[in-house]
Amino acid sequence: MTGPEHYLEAERLLCDATDNDGDITATSERITATLTAAQVHATLALAAATAGQLADRYVGDGDHINAWRTAANGDAK
Repeated sequence: MTGPEHYLEAERLLCDATDNDGDITATSERITATLTAAQVHATLALAAATAGQLADRYVGDGDHINAWRTAANGDAK
């Protein structure tokens, strides 16, 4: 997944866990799992955005920078 895809998935999961007013709508076990997954996706979106800025800042190539470019593009497996 790319950073934007992670961001959108985090938003989708948050919507699944709450109603239009932001109130929790499901059992606590389901809510915990859904909110945990949303947090992971939000964190990965932030990491991808940060990595993208890092990779764009450096003109030269190197294993470290190229690894972040690959990961930020969603190409990592």
